[in-house]
Amino acid sequence: MIYLDHNATTPIDDRVLEAMLPYLKSFYGNASGLYRLGRLARSAVDTARNQVAELVGASASQVIFTSGGTEANNQALANLEPAAGLAVSAIEHPSILEPTERLRQQGHPVSIIGVDQHGLIRQEAIDEIIRDPKTAWVSIMLANNETGVIQDVTRHAGQLKDHNISLHTDAVQAAGKIPIDFKRLGVQLLSLSSHKIYGPKGAGALVFEKGVRLSPLLLGGGQEQGYRAGTENVAAIVGFGKAAELAKSELDQRNERLSLLNTHLEDGLRSIPGLTIFSEAAPRLPNTVQFGLPNSDGEMLLMKLDQQGIAVSSGSACASGGREPSYVLTAMGVDPVLAQSALRISLGTANTPDQITQFIKLLKALVCQEG
Repeated sequence: MIYLDHNATTPIDDRVLEAMLPYLKSFYGNASGLYRLGRLARSAVDTARNQVAELVGASASQVIFTSGGTEANNQALANLEPAAGLAVSAIEHPSILEPTERLRQQGHPVSIIGVDQHGLIRQEAIDEIIRDPKTAWVSIMLANNETGVIQDVTRHAGQLKDHNISLHTDAVQAAGKIPIDFKRLGVQLLSLSSHKIYGPKGAGALVFEKGVRLSPLLLGGGQEQGYRAGTENVAAIVGFGKAAELAKSELDQRNERLSLLNTHLEDGLRSIPGLTIFSEAAPRLPNTVQFGLPNSDGEMLLMKLDQQGIAVSSGSACASGGREPSYVLTAMGVDPVLAQSALRISLGTANTPDQITQFIKLLKALVCQEG
């Protein structure tokens, strides 16, 4: 199989699995235990916390482990004071958009921040949010999971901070693909996920600025500084830490390789008549390409590729299953018919130029059949 859907999930790195195995079998203690097995587990969690913190330029005391990016995003939005306003971009992940809708139903003023045709946050939308005295928190993702577009979060964070508005950024797709420095970003909260950086599923983190008021989603224990109750998933956290360590140490090497593969991929895509690469003019992740083909059905094309042993996506894996066009592309003003044809390719460390060549060849053949 040729796997081209790494934004949905990545295969676990062998080195990560090796680091996890002892905590799945031998060192099974509860990290809250005072006996030796518990202390060993606690030490492993502390090491992982440092590794995750170093990936994003934070301190270990600023990292709260969660079950993944979705929980981290939900917890980030649980900090609103009664009647406080929230603004989120139109292209956020469902784990931001759906909690936002619930907050709206609970009476919180909610605003949606629009994007331009490239998928970039419109400055006028930020200005409008700043003028709204009710806005207390804003959530803008660092990099989009569908288009790969990278937002200028540092600039927006500075603008919002000048007006005492706090900013959360979903950095789940950006981590391990572009450099991240929590302090330089200037955000107050940042979400991460293990299984997007070749770590295990079931682990994520919320990174917070000291002094930010946090409300736990889960109660019933004092774990994670009292912000996240529940016995720690030590093996998954250890894997997350190892994956974060590798993502930081190998960032330049991975980016160079992914950029070369991406160039090869886009050159091949541009040779297909009528094909549109979305957000082509915007800054994007080095591994992500979303495109559309006139008169094609994206999901049908996806299934035909799957039958030939190639795994791609029609958009966000967390929002798939419907026949509606991508809400991200809709927010960008893409024609609904073209948006319905969208496919996303997200490259990973194990992909090769030959695999890209095979994909382009097969895609051309399928397009010719449809034509």
